[in-house]
Amino acid sequence: MRTKFDEQLNQLHVDLIKMGSLCEEAITLAAQALLREPGADPQKVFALETEIDQLEWEIESHCMRLLLRQQPMARDLRSVSAALKIISDMERIGDQAADIAELTPYIADCALQNKLHIKDMAKEAVSMVTGSVDAYVKEDLDLVQKVIDQDDTVDALFNQVKTELIELVQEKGTDAQAALDLLMAAKYFERIGDHAVNVAEWVEYSLTGVHKSSEHHPALC
Repeated sequence: MRTKFDEQLNQLHVDLIKMGSLCEEAITLAAQALLREPGADPQKVFALETEIDQLEWEIESHCMRLLLRQQPMARDLRSVSAALKIISDMERIGDQAADIAELTPYIADCALQNKLHIKDMAKEAVSMVTGSVDAYVKEDLDLVQKVIDQDDTVDALFNQVKTELIELVQEKGTDAQAALDLLMAAKYFERIGDHAVNVAEWVEYSLTGVHKSSEHHPALC
């Protein structure tokens, strides 16, 4: 019985890693579309979002079967419970990557994005998601802390983008609507970073039984 449980738990880990990889890809593609990189296609982000949503449902069902049909020990119970929380944040990451992709048509004809630190925000957000998944895979509390610390970097970059956009809007001829859309995109990257922190903190919970307060990013949506 224990062997079967371990096999199912391992499959859960594999599925979570896959979902994290899809989230990383969605963020990367959304950023490429936003920055108008050659060959970038926002439609690919929407396809990935659908795949992420489907995988969330599959993993949730898998977790419920593990909880109902098996008798997990405390550490295993934490692992499964954390997985349920992690996939919820990953699903939101996929949604926000799609939100960024949806903004790309409205800023396609402006050149503001290359004057901002949005590319740096995207890079940090992808790094945080990658780090949180790696922390889960490697059961590494040092990686957990690294992701949490990176959140300050993303927040600082968001504030920098806001300042840059204010300065650009004050310049004659700057498209204010495009600036607002880019500010919204930056906000989505900031939220992705917050969700990555959530994932890291649930990894920490699965390993230690202790979950840090999430007061610094309440009611994420």
